[in-house]
Amino acid sequence: MKLIKQAPVLLLSLIFMYAMLFYTFSEKTIFWYLYTFTLLVGIAISLVTEKFEDSLPTWQYLIFGIGYGTITYGIIKLGYLILPFISPNAPQQIASFLAKYGPSTVWHYLLLIFIIVVGEEMFWRGFVQQQLKRFVKSSYAIIITAVLFSISVAISGFIPGVMAAFVSGLLWGALYEWKKSLPLIIVSHVVFVLLLFLVLPLT
Repeated sequence: MKLIKQAPVLLLSLIFMYAMLFYTFSEKTIFWYLYTFTLLVGIAISLVTEKFEDSLPTWQYLIFGIGYGTITYGIIKLGYLILPFISPNAPQQIASFLAKYGPSTVWHYLLLIFIIVVGEEMFWRGFVQQQLKRFVKSSYAIIITAVLFSISVAISGFIPGVMAAFVSGLLWGALYEWKKSLPLIIVSHVVFVLLLFLVLPLT
């Protein structure tokens, strides 16, 4: 009976997320406002429905988070270097997408670090992945969540971003199940986006 009640919550939450993202990516001028609002709702859903795991002391999740965030960036960077051999137009597509939706001001970075990254991890790994574990094995939940996470990027039509979201979703999903620490994957995600957009940008 409990599973029957949980399934509609998960389904309706995903429908809301995808519907809002479809609208968000169509409104370039207010993209950052809409995306932030969408993730704030995702945070609220997660807080109401799930209890988050945090089994690591602060120093460990900070150190591991920096390490795993750097590894994630390295994997994505390697993919970026290989991608032109598969699709010659990929670098132009990436540059165009980042010019349209990438962070460009200080407050963009503040929203990215303190709300968007936190919201993505709380919703996708903390809520969706944990809900799916009630229906399937953990390994399947990680894969399905990574697919659902990548679909959230696919709505924008940004195919290289879909692949990056799937790979990073697998890494962070597996990391959460392994270390049982939501702060760890949030720190890892923050380090990844800082490297990606600010320290060592792809373009």
